[in-house]
Amino acid sequence: MKIRHTGIAFAFLSVMIACTQPQKNQETPKEVTSEITDEALLDSVQRRTFNYFWEGAEPTSGMARERYHLDGVYPQNDKHVVTSGGSGFGIMAIIAGIDRGYVSREQGLQRMDKMVSFLEKADSFHGVYPHWWNGETGKVRGFSEKDNGGDLVETSFLFQGLLAAHQYYVNGSDEEKAVAARIDKLWRAVDWNWHRNGQNVLYWHWSPEHSWEMNFAIRGYNECMITYILAACSPTHEVPAEVYHEGWAEGGAIISPHETEGYKLNMRYQGTEAGPLFWAHYSFLGLDPNGLKDRYADYFEEMKNYTLINRAYCIRNPKNYKGYGENSWGLSASYTVDGYSAHEPAERGDRGVITPTAALSSIVYTPKESMQVMRYLYSKKELLFGEYGFYDAFSETDNWYPQRYLAIDQGPIVVMIENHRSGLLWKLFMSHPDVQKGLQKLEFESPYLNK
Repeated sequence: MKIRHTGIAFAFLSVMIACTQPQKNQETPKEVTSEITDEALLDSVQRRTFNYFWEGAEPTSGMARERYHLDGVYPQNDKHVVTSGGSGFGIMAIIAGIDRGYVSREQGLQRMDKMVSFLEKADSFHGVYPHWWNGETGKVRGFSEKDNGGDLVETSFLFQGLLAAHQYYVNGSDEEKAVAARIDKLWRAVDWNWHRNGQNVLYWHWSPEHSWEMNFAIRGYNECMITYILAACSPTHEVPAEVYHEGWAEGGAIISPHETEGYKLNMRYQGTEAGPLFWAHYSFLGLDPNGLKDRYADYFEEMKNYTLINRAYCIRNPKNYKGYGENSWGLSASYTVDGYSAHEPAERGDRGVITPTAALSSIVYTPKESMQVMRYLYSKKELLFGEYGFYDAFSETDNWYPQRYLAIDQGPIVVMIENHRSGLLWKLFMSHPDVQKGLQKLEFESPYLNK
C-alpha cells in the first residue's frame, strides 16, 4: 500500500481510521496452554485466515474487501470497497485453500470466474487497475484526492496472484482453461510502458483527471520489486532492462552494505537501516526468494537477515514496551492505536504495536522463530484470534486489542504459510513462461531458470 511512502495517502487513511478507533480492551490476557501440534496450528491459522477472502469477500464482485471490522464500524461507510492488491493476495490464498481442500475445486473456480468477470468490466486505465473500487459497481474509488486512476504497484500485486492462478488452471478442464485464457487477456492489456512517463523509471500513479501530478517514481528498496519484474515480463508492453537497473536500482545506488542489530544487509532501505516487514513479503508471495540472486542481492539471505533484524530489535526493545520479546515480535504497516502506521525496527518508527502478519508471514525465512510467535499469539487467542484469523494488530502497552482485519495483512499469512508447507504459490508463479523470460532478461539467477 502506497501509504507507506506518500504523505497525502497516509494522512487520508489515517484520518479515516482514527475517526472510528475502538475503545481499549480492559481485559487482562490469559495464558492458555495448548498441546496442538505445529502442523495442526499452521492449518488452523491458515484455514481461518483464508476465510477472510472466502466468507468475508465482497459478495457482488468476489473481491477482497479493503478491511473487515467485527464491530461493524467502517470509516465513510466503506464496507463495499474492494482492493486490487489485497485481492491479488486473496487469489493466491484461494488457490491454497482449494489445494488444501478448504473448498472444492469447483467452488474455487466459480469464485475465480466471478473475480475475473469483475476485472473484465471494472474501471482500468491503460490496463492498469486502481487501488480501490466500489465492489458493487466496479467504479474507481479514489484512494486519495489525486489517486483516482491507475495504481501500478497494486496492479502488480494483483497480477502476481492472477499469474499464479493462470498456471493453476492452464492445463486443467475446459472451464479452467477458459478462465486461464481470460486472465492472460487481462495480463496482456497492462501497459507498463505508459507508467514510465517517457523515462527509465516506473511511476506509481496516473489519473485521467490529474495525469502525473502525484509524481511518485518507484525506486528501491521497498515492496515494489515485483512491479519492475512484471513490467519486464510483459509479453505485450515489456519495459527494457535499463528501466530496472536505472530506475529501481538507481544505477547501482541501491547497493549500500551495512550492519544493524548484528546482521548484514547489502541494500539501501529508503532512508532507514531496515524498514517494516511487509517489504520482505509482498514481492515474494509468488516470486521465490530461494536461490534468487541478481547483481544487487542474494534475496533469500537478504530477506532472512532483514527479518532477523526486526526480531532482534524487538527483543532489545529500546523503548521498553510491554510484551516485546522472543515470543512477540514483528513490526510492519498496520492499524495502530490512533490510525495507521508503518511500524519499523527503529525508535522513531516503533509505537509499541505488534502486527501478527509480520512474524507469521516471515515463516519462510525464520520458521522456528515464527512458529514461536504463532504459538504465543494462539495462547492469547481469546484476545487475538477471531473468525478470520489473528486480528491485524495489538499493543500490550496500551492494552489495545481491536477486532479488525486488513486484506493486505491477512493475505500474506495464508500465502507464506502455504509456501512454507508446500511451496505451491512459488512453484505456480515461477513456472509462468513470461516470468521466466523476464527474470532471464534482468539477469537473475534462480533454480527455476535451470529446469
